[in-house]
Amino acid sequence: MANLKDKVALITGAAAGLGEGIATAYVKSGAKICMVDLSKSVEDTANKLREQYPGSEIITFVANVADKEQMKAAAAATVEKFGRLDIACCNAGVCRLAPFEEMTDEIRDFHIDVNIKGTWNTCQAAIPYMLKQGKGAIVIASSVTGDIVADGGEAAYAMSKAALVGLTRCLAVEYAPKNIRVNCSQLGYARTPMVEKMAVESNPEDPESAITAIARNVPMGRLAKPIEVGELFAFLGSDDASYITGSQVVIDGAATLPETNSIGTN
Repeated sequence: MANLKDKVALITGAAAGLGEGIATAYVKSGAKICMVDLSKSVEDTANKLREQYPGSEIITFVANVADKEQMKAAAAATVEKFGRLDIACCNAGVCRLAPFEEMTDEIRDFHIDVNIKGTWNTCQAAIPYMLKQGKGAIVIASSVTGDIVADGGEAAYAMSKAALVGLTRCLAVEYAPKNIRVNCSQLGYARTPMVEKMAVESNPEDPESAITAIARNVPMGRLAKPIEVGELFAFLGSDDASYITGSQVVIDGAATLPETNSIGTN
């Protein structure tokens, strides 16, 4: 387990799914956290964590990551409460499926606003505090989609997530001399509300069969649990990862490795 004692983290998209898994891993590892989400239900999630981990120090902030001023306010509230900001977990993200020729500008821009601008805004809100402290870590939720693999109907999502790999690499180089590390996760599929919504979009009559089919193509035979992704975020945010920056860490149960599903001894 990562050691995050005395660390302060801001986590976006923290109300449910991967964000809840990340928040859980951070609290379990001793961090003080600010849970940010567009939904007011983020406070309900925080209360669950407070009950599960008595003595944990958690605040919540309702904000839209696509709004830079709101993210600056979230970072400021974190520092006002805890005195510092050590780690930014840029997790908030969206995915909507549509055939490319039918994909509207609104759907395209929705992905750009949340996935790209949201991450951009979170980094710009957090980095000034890290520069003052002389140290910090940023963990960005990218995906295997876009940079490594892709499925039809995911053009906007794939484009936005691939962009985050480029942002990770650039920020890692730019801020390495300032002792700020920047890494990204490249997740395959986890059982989250977003993936369940994608399953409905893919197979409205039997969404569960779409999820079963995903698991069938994963060598480990299942989707990731949000807490497993959270543990990766905790490690990358911790001092245990002090020489890791600019990395893209794939966490997909080996889903992107098989060349075929029909050839081989298995």
